[in-house]
Amino acid sequence: MSDLIQQVNSPADLKKMTVGELNEYCNCLRKYIGETVRNTGGHLASSLGAVELAVALHFVFDCPADKILWDVGHQAYAHKIITGRRDAFPSLRSNGGISGFPRMKESDCDAFTMGHSSTSLSVGLGLARARDLLGQSYNIVSVIGDGAFTGGMAFEALNDIGASQAGMTIVLNDNKMSISKNVGAMSEYLSKLRLSKRYSRLKRTVQKGVLGIPLFGEHIYKALDKTKDGIKALLQNNKMFEQMGIKYYGPIDGHNIGNLIEIFKQTKNECGPSLIHIVTEKGKGDSAAQCDPSKFHGIQPVGANKEPSFSDVLSRFLCEEGEKNSSIVAITAAMADGTGLTAFSERFPNRYFDVGIAEQHAVTLAAGLAAGGLKPYFAVYSTFLQRGFDQILHDVCINNLGVTFLIDRAGAVGSDGITHQGIYDLSYLSMIPNMTILAPKDGNEFYKMLIWSQSFNGPLSIRYPKNYAFDSECADIEYGKWEVVVSEKSNIYILAAGGRALRAAQAVGNSNVINARFIKPLDTEFLNSINKAGNIIITVEDNALSGGFGQAVNSYLTSCGLKAKISCIGYSDEFLDDFSVEHSLESAGITANGILSAIKNLK
Repeated sequence: MSDLIQQVNSPADLKKMTVGELNEYCNCLRKYIGETVRNTGGHLASSLGAVELAVALHFVFDCPADKILWDVGHQAYAHKIITGRRDAFPSLRSNGGISGFPRMKESDCDAFTMGHSSTSLSVGLGLARARDLLGQSYNIVSVIGDGAFTGGMAFEALNDIGASQAGMTIVLNDNKMSISKNVGAMSEYLSKLRLSKRYSRLKRTVQKGVLGIPLFGEHIYKALDKTKDGIKALLQNNKMFEQMGIKYYGPIDGHNIGNLIEIFKQTKNECGPSLIHIVTEKGKGDSAAQCDPSKFHGIQPVGANKEPSFSDVLSRFLCEEGEKNSSIVAITAAMADGTGLTAFSERFPNRYFDVGIAEQHAVTLAAGLAAGGLKPYFAVYSTFLQRGFDQILHDVCINNLGVTFLIDRAGAVGSDGITHQGIYDLSYLSMIPNMTILAPKDGNEFYKMLIWSQSFNGPLSIRYPKNYAFDSECADIEYGKWEVVVSEKSNIYILAAGGRALRAAQAVGNSNVINARFIKPLDTEFLNSINKAGNIIITVEDNALSGGFGQAVNSYLTSCGLKAKISCIGYSDEFLDDFSVEHSLESAGITANGILSAIKNLK
């Protein structure tokens, strides 16, 4: 760690530096982030691109009194280091360490706990209204990326911000990327803005020349400033933000710290909302991350084990079956690489739809595609599918349409922590009529489920974690039927939903182990056969207990007249604040010892 990095213990230390020293500090900061994240894993490219932005914001604004909101939080590592977490930074994304995202309980400089996209504008407006109603006077800065601007929530907030004329600063960090390459009309609009620099160059030239006039320069410039809107109208036709009532500045080089400081000082005390459009380079300062920012968006720590992934199985299915079945189409919400859709997108570009960070739209788009006679597959992380709940219920399930939801990163997710846990999808999907839910034990069974899904003509969810340990033999998929994996002359029946639960169950011994591959509907015929006095039934799921698989089994057996003893294993009714999958599973009892303990308690 460099001496210069160690000199900054809080934002106040930045304010003592010259612009030249700040530039040197940015270089050291970027090196420290790169070295650390390669050891811990994390969001590298986005944080490297926002170093000058974080430094300039903390130079001008007074955190924590002023509120800086980092949308999603992928780009907040420099902010964490500046605000007193430098020495804790090597503990990033680990239990006992610091979060990879802004956390209110971690620092008073984190004004809001963030993790999902397109939220910072709404939060900022809420803070602005609270500030004004309580007669307070702090500044609010909402940082949002160009990728997050594709989310409908951002436009809802912009509409309200412009109408309310709330005093706040919006920083649009435009790196031309979200996780995958940005798509859509907003991306094209921002590209046009990046090209519209004539006004900005003229303004700087006029300002420099006029202010240099002795005695009268400042008065002349103020008079000219009143006509700047007219000049801008002549030179720059891209006025969407100002037509919404939000003053627009930019585009500005997001790696020129002097210019950033100047514009932040200029807009800090303005009345009404301002939007500062900065252009940055994702992965700045790291040649590998700059060349492939998607690959280096989120990286694994050095030495991390590479297990087979469900995403790779999905990719193989879509490409192979896509050749035979022209009705297959694939949808992503800016997550092509992570969900395994890249190969399909390259082979069948006309049947691949990246909607940007817009999960609600993606769900209803899938409904429309199904209504039009196609077979849509929407691949999405569990934590992000939550955003489309109403559309799943209203648009897909009420209409009973053949949309398949491929729910990646389901269950405990580990290092991404509390905002990204995928432990709720079974609960909220199970309550919706017409929805069928499956959970594969491994890649082989997942592939069979995908093949089977082609002939299934209704709403279907298949949920799975990132990786699986190995492939095993499995029976063919039969609607609503479970698979007996281990058969013993025992009164103990372990019903395991998903591969993680099944591996724990198989390690118990002297028990009947059931692969409960269908979460909904339940295999009621099998449940009826084991609902006998003297039997012990244990349900295990990598999901919240509330509304989950175990509760559904318990509810069904109770409605029939419960004779067996039953215990349910899963996550308790609290947010899972954990950075380790193994620790999460152990804490919930999704282990052989946890199951043995549950059995012992029922005997």
